[in-house]
Amino acid sequence: MKATWNGATIAESNDTVVIEGNHYFPPDSINRDYLEPSDHTSRCPWKGLASYYSLAVNGEVNEDAAWYYPEPNEAASQIKDHVAFWKGVAVA
Repeated sequence: MKATWNGATIAESNDTVVIEGNHYFPPDSINRDYLEPSDHTSRCPWKGLASYYSLAVNGEVNEDAAWYYPEPNEAASQIKDHVAFWKGVAVA
C-alpha cells in the first residue's frame, strides 16, 4: 500500500493494518519529512484518543490529514503509533 498526497509518497508498506476501512501504516514506513505535529485530537469509543499530523508537501499544507493512536485501548493495541490518512490522501 502507498499513501500519496500532492505528488509525494507519505507512506509505503506491505504490512498495513486495516480497521474500519482505513489502512494504518507501521511507524517505520512513514516519511516523517512531510509530517507536522498538530494539537488536534479526537476520541474513538473503542480505540481511544487519536493524535494528528498535518502534511506539508511542496509548499502546501493539509491540516490534520493523518492520525495515530499513541496509547490505544487494549482492543486496538495492534495499531499503536501506526498512521492512517484521510482528507484527500490517496491510499492504494
